[in-house]
Amino acid sequence: MDFSDTTQEAEFRAEAAAWLKENVPTAEELEGLDEIAAAKLWQKRKYDAGWACIGWSKEYGGRGASAIEQVIWNQEESKYETPGGVFVIGQGMAAPTLMTWAAPEHHERYLPKLASGEEIWCQLFSEPAGGSDLAALRTKAEKDGDDWVINGQKIWTSGAHYSDYGILVVRTDPQAPKHKGLSYFFLDMKSPGVEIKPIKQISGGANFNEVYFTDVRIPDSQRLGEVGQGWQVALTTLMNERAAIGGGGMGVNVDLAYKIATKVEINGKPAVEDSAVRAKLANWYVQESGLKYTGYRSMTALSRGEIPGPENSIGKLVGAPKQQDMASFALDLLEASGSIWDENFSESNGLFQATFMASPGGRIAGGTDEVMANIIAERVLGMPQDMRADKGIPFTEIPTAQKT
Repeated sequence: MDFSDTTQEAEFRAEAAAWLKENVPTAEELEGLDEIAAAKLWQKRKYDAGWACIGWSKEYGGRGASAIEQVIWNQEESKYETPGGVFVIGQGMAAPTLMTWAAPEHHERYLPKLASGEEIWCQLFSEPAGGSDLAALRTKAEKDGDDWVINGQKIWTSGAHYSDYGILVVRTDPQAPKHKGLSYFFLDMKSPGVEIKPIKQISGGANFNEVYFTDVRIPDSQRLGEVGQGWQVALTTLMNERAAIGGGGMGVNVDLAYKIATKVEINGKPAVEDSAVRAKLANWYVQESGLKYTGYRSMTALSRGEIPGPENSIGKLVGAPKQQDMASFALDLLEASGSIWDENFSESNGLFQATFMASPGGRIAGGTDEVMANIIAERVLGMPQDMRADKGIPFTEIPTAQKT
């Protein structure tokens, strides 16, 4: 038991732990299921028992749990290897945006199916000309009656090939300054004119996609926020995304790094007895603790109905490089065996190798390290903004190449 728990929290922890012990899918139950089917099985089981998205209100499919109860549940569930990564974007990024900006009828229609795992969502933000600088996007939307007609391209869209719906930022007014000419929509990924092309990764996977829009029609009723308010709506998504990427809940953690350090040897002694190794572990422990309590602060804000603030940029700026450092550290300790990536033979089922290959992307997704540092400098420390040639002028007048 966590000695910081109150009596009520300890009772909740015990209830959650007991349910998980009896209901986490066994290897036999998951045998033969692909990633999507396994994740949906576990999500539906949680939903039917009242343990899915427990921080959401009951009418949305949650439990109405407090922020600290959500933390306790996350801690207990993380003790098991459970499927469910396909729901991170929908439940962690799209849902908070819908809760903040969507109409009540959209809450009733989409949130319960997000909670149950019946529907999967993706995020359509990045473009070839607009990644970290999201407001530089060029995909356009033109009003036609009660619909908007979308044309353009998105890239690096995780899970688009298996998603049912997507959240989308487009340019509706190219004559306005770039941050003010954006609008935010959600759409059915099976809509006519949507073409999805997987991108083959160096890791061997193909989870990212290019998504092309050719005269795709979206009803105006699926707009979130006012026309031209897309940047403000997108900030809700981005802050929740940065919390998800930087929170340290996925991939390698300090406990796993410590476990490796006790297994392997340096100069005939356990690596954990080496002073340099111990210093690294101590530093990562401090970072992980800071990320945890920054995450608690964000959850407290959400529980009060507030939008997470720039503190989530701190979480990402620390958390993403930490993942990369710990994975690299583990592979160094494993020496030659660290070069073998096989879920059946590698240490921790190849988690260190997978994290090492994916971690550079984690430092880019949701905003690069440099973008996070700028946000912290300007919005947390109150430092002056960088000089920008594109500020306050129409998007169509922004220089795109240096004249010679």
